[in-house]
Amino acid sequence: MSSPKRRIETDLTLSRMLMSDYEVTLVNDNNAYHEVVDRQEFYVRFKGPEETPFAGGHWKIHVELPDQYPYKSPSIGFVNRIFHPNIDELSGSVCLDVINQTWSPMYDMLNIFEVFLPQLLRYPNPSDPLNGEAAAMLMREPKSYDAKVKVSEYVAKYASKEAVDDAGEDTESEDELSSAGSYESGGEEPVGTMDDV
Repeated sequence: MSSPKRRIETDLTLSRMLMSDYEVTLVNDNNAYHEVVDRQEFYVRFKGPEETPFAGGHWKIHVELPDQYPYKSPSIGFVNRIFHPNIDELSGSVCLDVINQTWSPMYDMLNIFEVFLPQLLRYPNPSDPLNGEAAAMLMREPKSYDAKVKVSEYVAKYASKEAVDDAGEDTESEDELSSAGSYESGGEEPVGTMDDV
């Protein structure tokens, strides 16, 4: 059970997200079998930044706040597919230094969704990939990379408004997925493993 201070910090985090026009869905919020809603785990609808190949796309981002938040970074992962050098296509894990290694209690969830993730999508780093195919394509054939992100199976197929609403509905139980493991912040590994939760 979380402390009152922990609950207040979590509620403030969620309030800031909701006031910023982000669509936030608490895990187990719509499940009649769970009496307690977990305020440390939620989903956020994230739109691809304009003037990038991801513009017009919608993603469901799984967020889990550790007990030590805001002193320890949150775990985040894309639920629906995205083709990006620094995001694992299947698990949704994100390789982002500011979350993995340089997190500070001065940051909050708004920083992640208004600054860090948009910058990651605008300026991918193919020299430190989680998706080798995306990294190689971006370096060798940038026009093909943009086309694959925009038109083919990614933004058009996996990141439509309808796709984000359906993301994660036909997968294994969360207990099975959580046993896949997650990465700790402070190391060089990506934060979170979200296999189509």
